[in-house]
Order: sequence, then C-alpha cells, then structure tokens
Amino acid sequence: RVWSRAEALEWMLGEAGRPTLIGLDLSPALPFDQTDGYFPAWSASPSDAPALWRLVDELSAADPHHAAAGFLAHEDARRHFFITKPAGDRFLGGRGRLRECETRQGAMKLTPSSCFKLIGPSQVGKSSLTGMRVLHQLGRRIPVWPFDRAPDSGPLIVEIYTSLAARAAGVPPGRSKMRSAATLNDALGGLGVEERVKLHSYDDHATDAIVTAAWMRAAAPRPELWNPEGLAAVAQTEGWTFGVV
Repeated sequence: RVWSRAEALEWMLGEAGRPTLIGLDLSPALPFDQTDGYFPAWSASPSDAPALWRLVDELSAADPHHAAAGFLAHEDARRHFFITKPAGDRFLGGRGRLRECETRQGAMKLTPSSCFKLIGPSQVGKSSLTGMRVLHQLGRRIPVWPFDRAPDSGPLIVEIYTSLAARAAGVPPGRSKMRSAATLNDALGGLGVEERVKLHSYDDHATDAIVTAAWMRAAAPRPELWNPEGLAAVAQTEGWTFGVV
C-alpha cells in the first residue's frame, strides 16, 4: 500500500528500542559549503542542518501531509530554487549547486541532482524538503548520521542512494530498475542473499528498497563508510550519503 509521511514518521518512532539502520532516499540538507551558506544574502539562512529542518517545517506549518509548499512560497527562499521557468534569480544555473558528497558521487560515475532543482524527472528536491519536515518532527528522538553520533544501540537514520546499492549488487549502470523476480533475486544474490524474495508487485520502489536494505546490512560493518574523507568539514551543514567514499 501507499504510506503517508506521517505513517513513516510513526513507524520510525516505533523502532526506538530496536537496533535498526533506517535508510531515507532523500537529501537531509541543502548545499552549504560551496557558497558558505544555504541561502546567501537571506538573513534567516540557517547555520546548520537541524536549524534548516526547523525553518522548512515552520514556514510549511499550514501544509498538510508534511508538504513544503509554504517554504517554497517564501520570497527569500524561492529565489534559490528552479521551480518553474525561469529559475529563481539566485539559482546557480546548469545543474545547480551540489553538496560535497554529491560531487563525490559524480566521481563515482553516479548522477546526483541538485536539491535546488525542483523540475524534471530526476529531481529530488521536493522529497528532500518534505523529508526535512519529518526529520524536524522526529525531534532528534532517533539520531541522524552524520549530524548525530552513531549510537551504541537502538536505531539510526542515514541517507541512502539506491543506485549505489544496485551498483554494489552487480546491476549494470543504466539498468538499476528491477521489475521482475529474476532481476531482483540476481541482485540480491550479488549481495550474498541466498533466499528467494517474492513480491506482490515488482515495481521500482519495492525492489529498490529491498536491494538497498540488503546492501545496508552488508555495508554497515565497514568502518571506512562511516568516516569518508571530507566528512568532518560538512557533517553538521550538508551531511553525507552513506556509502559514498
């Protein structure tokens, strides 16, 4: 079935006592380092990611379902986004501003999109802004890496990139969408999963989630993934995609 954001929030809170690694396929922060701020020349521009989550949530408080229309309607915020043509006058142009970890993704031959670009089939900005509302309402009751220290026990939230998991599973670039039992189970086999998985429907969302969960289980013990080069400089402002090195 389709889950609402509120239901996803409730489910995460229900994991509070369990050692669960929770992957969110969204960017928990906007680019900061490239221009020394999320929104240069806006006096309300936050200084770190949790303050950004609060700003997005407060300006969107009237929006149902954790949507972020109110934030994007704010005259100082919308100047930085490509929402409709022409783009806002402070949108960088081209692909838009990228976080440091997204630049690193490009070096890994992945194709990240700027969260400031909100049009086109590959945009991730809308889900990221709505995800920031959810993160704010979690109220740090579940730690979010790397903004929070990984706990000794209990749940932890990380940012994921499903194409990274598919690559690790041996799925060729450009064919990361698995829409059959055979392609799904081949990918899981590439991650060392022997059991066969049967789904009611083999859609992109379900297969991405299962393969990424299997990859997270295999990748979590690798210490180098928790301390990639360059993380310290952006850990509180831009965050990082788990698995990017």
